[in-house]
Amino acid sequence: MDIKDKVAIVTGAASGIGQATAVMLAARGAKAVILADINADALNKTAAMVEENGAEAVKSVTDVSSIEALRAMLADTDARYGRLDILHNNAGLGEGHPDWPGITPERSAAIIDINLRGVILGTQLALDLMKKNGGGVIVNTSSGGAFVPLPPQAVYVATKAAVVHFTKSCAPLAESHGVRVNCVCPGLTETQMVQTSGGDRVAPWLKPMYDSVNLLSPEDIATAVLELISDDSKIAEIVSVENT
Repeated sequence: MDIKDKVAIVTGAASGIGQATAVMLAARGAKAVILADINADALNKTAAMVEENGAEAVKSVTDVSSIEALRAMLADTDARYGRLDILHNNAGLGEGHPDWPGITPERSAAIIDINLRGVILGTQLALDLMKKNGGGVIVNTSSGGAFVPLPPQAVYVATKAAVVHFTKSCAPLAESHGVRVNCVCPGLTETQMVQTSGGDRVAPWLKPMYDSVNLLSPEDIATAVLELISDDSKIAEIVSVENT
């Protein structure tokens, strides 16, 4: 897909990988980027960066775990632009502090709702809007943690493993809807989620790894996302971006 003049939605756009992807889409010529996040104030910075790079920025305070909120965002996108070409299902949540199983059941439910429910619903609800203009591309953010047991983050890695299998199961959508669904699995990336994995610091269980590898930047992951968008041969691809 040629990104020029396309309309995109990026969830979790207030910071980190979502912010980097939104800015990179704008720099590559996207017409508009809808910026979805629950952090209304933080969206202002991303919106300014998107506009500086030449695209229209639409701030959308959206809870991706809510069917009603997702429908409202997509309806607004349809009303504004009459199309949706790109969706990056990126919003995510980890255990934070304390580790599993010390977190509350409510926190566990929130992780499942945002990381998995949000990806599935976002994909399903976007299909009709994409199909009516000939199709589109969806990229889901999973994690390198999807492939290994991680006891302190048991709920997080479970949701990310599920995202991988969901993406693979979406392969037929390329034929039925003209929508390619792919997945990026970041290694350890310099984001707010990592920095606050131990509450107000990097979690003790993560610190040895944090100190021993070259951390990826959000832009490293955004680059992989844009490659999955741009390459029309990529269908249900699971791309890992690994630390060195």
